[in-house]
Amino acid sequence: MILTVTLNTALDVTYAVDALVPHTSHRVCDVTERPGGKGLNVARVLGALGHDTVVTGFVGGATGDVLRGLLAPLPPRDALVPVAGNTRRTLAITDRSTGDTTQLNEPGPQVSAAEWAAFLRTYEELIGAADAVALCGSLPPGVHVGAYAELVRIARAAAVPVLLDTSGEPLRRGIAARPDLVKPNADELAQLTGFREPLRAARDARRRGAHTVIASLGPAGILADTPDGTWRAAPPAPVRGNPTGAGDSAVAGLLSALAEGLDWPQRLARAVALSTATVLAPAAGEFDAAAYAELLPRVGVERVGTTA
Repeated sequence: MILTVTLNTALDVTYAVDALVPHTSHRVCDVTERPGGKGLNVARVLGALGHDTVVTGFVGGATGDVLRGLLAPLPPRDALVPVAGNTRRTLAITDRSTGDTTQLNEPGPQVSAAEWAAFLRTYEELIGAADAVALCGSLPPGVHVGAYAELVRIARAAAVPVLLDTSGEPLRRGIAARPDLVKPNADELAQLTGFREPLRAARDARRRGAHTVIASLGPAGILADTPDGTWRAAPPAPVRGNPTGAGDSAVAGLLSALAEGLDWPQRLARAVALSTATVLAPAAGEFDAAAYAELLPRVGVERVGTTA
């Protein structure tokens, strides 16, 4: 079983419009709603790939009820912890004339000390049955900034491989707890290390405690600095579409390939193909299965040197 943690879950709402023009009214052509937040997106992709997956984190209020209703028929199993506040919404507005997307993200609900303690009990129960765990996304108000470091240490104590995908101070503190893998984007990595050059930044992040660093380079693919070598992987051509959830699909690709025992080039090819196929999908947090199958053998993976 793969466990994904989303402390700041969301109801992802996608609006499609013919053309997005500031300061005007728009007629929405299509509306979709999906259970979201980074870890839930990861879990949905893992489920679509055939992996047994459990989701946990916080959920609450009327929006949380909608989220759980949408999650119920999907493969990931629901182990979300209720809170008194209302789950946030994210709004993606897709411009059909350009393929570009504008994203609006609400803040999450306030989490009390008692609610955090209830989550920790659930997490510790689930981690014992997990083959791997992904800790994903932002922290909702009320959750202490070292929360991910605490969760990394619990996973390591249980000898469960842990992937961390967050940013800012939670990432800085989480890396110090020595996660097996972190997956920041280039800007998050630069903010963490002070280095704009991705390989230098990735190696600095490893010195800070991460066992392996997978740096997302946006349309240019990903860079992986691992104890076994350093690779770059890129899609065969740039694509345009809705990028919501693309990084989460990359995380799902990495975790699924790890669970299947694939080597690093195969893991990276899967991550890039899934990420690109997610950009091409019409709704947030989904991937185009036909595009994924076509892209996978065409992803370019090259070794770029030795590790530091």
